[in-house]
Amino acid sequence: MSLDAETRTIGAVHLVISHFLLTFTWPSLDWIEDSILERSRRLREAKDVYASSRTSNGQITLSWLISQIRKLVVASQSWFVVSIVGAGIGINAAIISIITEWLSDIKIGYCSDGWWLNQQFCCWELDDDEDSACDSWHFWSDVSIARWFIYVLFAGIFSLVASRLVRSLAKHAAGSGIAEIKCALSGFIMEGFLGFWTFLIKSLTLPLVIASGLSVGKEGPSVHVACTIGNLVAGRFSRFSRSQSKMRDILAAASAAGVAVAFGSPIGGVLFSIETIGNDAIIQYQDYVESFLCALVATVTLSAMNPFRTGKLVLFQVTYDRDWHFFEIMFFVILGIFGGLYGAFVIKFHMQVSSFRRKHLGKHGVAEAVTIATLTAMIGYFNRFMRIDMTESMAILFRECEDGGDFEHLCQTSAQWRMVNSLLLATFIRTLLVIVSYGCKVPAGIFVPSMAIGATFGRMVGILVKALYKAYPTSGIFAVCQPDVPCITPGTYAFLGAAATLSGVMRITVTIVVIMFELTGALTYILPTMIVLLVTKAVGDVLGVRGIAEEAIRFNGYPFLEKNDHLYDAPVSRVMRRDIYTLRATGMTLVDVENYVDAAKVKGFPIVVDDETRILAGYIDSQRLRCAIGEITCLIAVVPGSVGAARYKVVRGWDDENMESNVLYAVSAPGVLKLWPWVNQTPLTVSSKLPLEVVMQLFKRMGPRVILVEDFGTLVGLTTVKDVLHLEPHEQLNSPIIAWNNRGALDGALEELWTWLANVRSSMNAWFYRVSRRWR
Repeated sequence: MSLDAETRTIGAVHLVISHFLLTFTWPSLDWIEDSILERSRRLREAKDVYASSRTSNGQITLSWLISQIRKLVVASQSWFVVSIVGAGIGINAAIISIITEWLSDIKIGYCSDGWWLNQQFCCWELDDDEDSACDSWHFWSDVSIARWFIYVLFAGIFSLVASRLVRSLAKHAAGSGIAEIKCALSGFIMEGFLGFWTFLIKSLTLPLVIASGLSVGKEGPSVHVACTIGNLVAGRFSRFSRSQSKMRDILAAASAAGVAVAFGSPIGGVLFSIETIGNDAIIQYQDYVESFLCALVATVTLSAMNPFRTGKLVLFQVTYDRDWHFFEIMFFVILGIFGGLYGAFVIKFHMQVSSFRRKHLGKHGVAEAVTIATLTAMIGYFNRFMRIDMTESMAILFRECEDGGDFEHLCQTSAQWRMVNSLLLATFIRTLLVIVSYGCKVPAGIFVPSMAIGATFGRMVGILVKALYKAYPTSGIFAVCQPDVPCITPGTYAFLGAAATLSGVMRITVTIVVIMFELTGALTYILPTMIVLLVTKAVGDVLGVRGIAEEAIRFNGYPFLEKNDHLYDAPVSRVMRRDIYTLRATGMTLVDVENYVDAAKVKGFPIVVDDETRILAGYIDSQRLRCAIGEITCLIAVVPGSVGAARYKVVRGWDDENMESNVLYAVSAPGVLKLWPWVNQTPLTVSSKLPLEVVMQLFKRMGPRVILVEDFGTLVGLTTVKDVLHLEPHEQLNSPIIAWNNRGALDGALEELWTWLANVRSSMNAWFYRVSRRWR
């Protein structure tokens, strides 16, 4: 089979998988229906408070005091829950950071003063230089090869434990989780994704994965863990558990707090939830305030716990006291170009590796994680910038040379070319490792690995620019440099390179500018950061690259409408469902409705005047209809001895007067069930000739589960988000083709490698079989 034919076959298989996932796996929410129910609850609460007002002469009664207290509790409950969620996220982030640092150092040695101390706390009086360890810190061996072996052994053990826990107890704990959170906030339900076991296993395995040395980060998984905390805490309060819109607001606030504790950036966290996670069309101003409060509480809690005992929220937090020069803009542009190219390269080839992983390694997640972690440790141990933790590496590369940044002679002119070689090698090797590591069946993020790659490349560029200045100090471009002040700060190049690669792989800009500002606190470097990120975005736009989270959504077949505006050469009638179940507005008894609902496995029923004209009269959600039937059967019973049309009588009272009146109205006509109190008589409808992209905007901005399609009042069909997503890519005019559906050289090479390994295994098995027969 040719490579092109195999490409088409694999692409078709992926489309079938995506269709299966969309059809059977993902129940959705109706934000319009949820807002209507929430409005009804608020009206009932307001009526209760109004009924408990003061007497006519203005006297204060006990019922009035109780109603005022209830109003105060209800008004403050959201702030209280958001604060509790933020505090929980901060505590969890601090514990994960402390454990991660200890596990990362235990691969190298141990502290004789206390086994629970990492190298930094054991050698508090010294700098973070491994070769100048104090007397209390002991390496596992004085022999280099033994150190290397123990380092690799610990990496394999950590990855083995983490992958086994994820596979056995919480499969949803694997990966980053950002793509799934985007889908959850858009209204799709993922059972178990935000459950307790996912929170527990991801919190336990995340330090193990980072300490194993895999080229993955904890920032993306931290957002997932934060959302699980928000879901678990808010789920304990009935006001949030019964309202999906309020739970969505809590999850958006929790995602902001997750980014805030990951980068020490509360404002950046809020912007991240807006730019990347949330749907800005349905999130209100109040939600932004709650997100900021949650991020602030989480950051304050993390600062109070002070996990690094340095006053810093993250290890790579840094300050700069020197300004930049305008001639450096040309070098900043180089960093921006690299960031855009890096993002396109990593996303394209990662999707091809993911395709290979799904086809061949789906049942070997543990072996894959252990193998990659072992190879990473074996290779990375011999590079000074890959041997240490990535956050520690960035902390070193970001520093100014005068501020303790001379790690292993990094700032020495005599060692600059040796450092350039090490940095270039680290950039190249870690890029390849990120491509294959991100997506393993362990908690894995891509924020910090991408930043670490940008930092090594940026520091290399900074050293080269500094060497250029040293070689030609009288050149015209260096005329603004003062002779007694360092002209070039290589650490700032590492800082800007990290911003470029993070923007290139995530395709976000404003958020990163704010995060980088909060990391440095330097207003002077906002302009260079903006220049770098705009160049990165321009390169990504030219190459037609989406963010890696969006590509993961498309690859996995998740039901999510992207923010990009697609142009379809089709009306809504192309994707609408014509064969649908309907209910008649009149002439159906309670038994008829019960039997019909049990037979039809759908999410809702359009209400028509009659089956012939199909004039639309309303829409009722199937879950709400089942609840209505349950309420009716609990409240009434058939009158014994009634002939012909059944008559009903009330058998018991109801606590809710409105509910009782609705039920009595429903059974008021003999033999006929009236469902109007539960029917949405103003459903969202469109014409069958409406362009499909307008329907997509309605789904994105209003959040309905279903849109009914009618022509001159006659029901002709309905459509859902899943129906729109089933439209194949070739039917879109300007929508980019799925990146993973375009196979390249890497995928072909992987297929060839897999075939070669299979042949080698078969040959070895045959050889051992022949040898064993001779010995017999």
